Amino acid sequence: MNPRRSTDLIVIHCAATPPSMDIGREEIGQWHIRRGFRAVGYHWIIRRDGRLEPGRPENVQGAHAVEVNARSIGICLVGGVAERDRRTPESNFTAPQWAALENLVAGILARYPGCRVLGHRDIPGVRKDCPCFDAREWAERQGFPAARDGLPT
Repeated sequence: MNPRRSTDLIVIHCAATPPSMDIGREEIGQWHIRRGFRAVGYHWIIRRDGRLEPGRPENVQGAHAVEVNARSIGICLVGGVAERDRRTPESNFTAPQWAALENLVAGILARYPGCRVLGHRDIPGVRKDCPCFDAREWAERQGFPAARDGLPT
């Protein structure tokens, strides 16, 4: 795995799982390995109960958003699709997940000043609903810098 040379983005993802599916790094790692990755692609996974599970080390390039892997930290919230059809995007994250996300992003911003937050869907060219909520709006409500004016170069 390659070292990450810079860090100016925090990319928030969802696992695209229904609320009844409580998975974590192990399961997501298996999915990613089946897709040809060497290991789990995210740096952090936030389980339904708010527990943080580390994925790739933060100093290693992720495999979560090909356009920005070399310059970003990837966070995955477990959940994001409706139970009824397991396909419809839905912001169904738990209160402990939101609290863990806020604390995690604050810590990353302290370690990597100058980072901005966005959702996977906010990256130009991405045609997904991930993370199934407006991550930039969420970041701004927390007082975090959001990548609103395009991606930094």
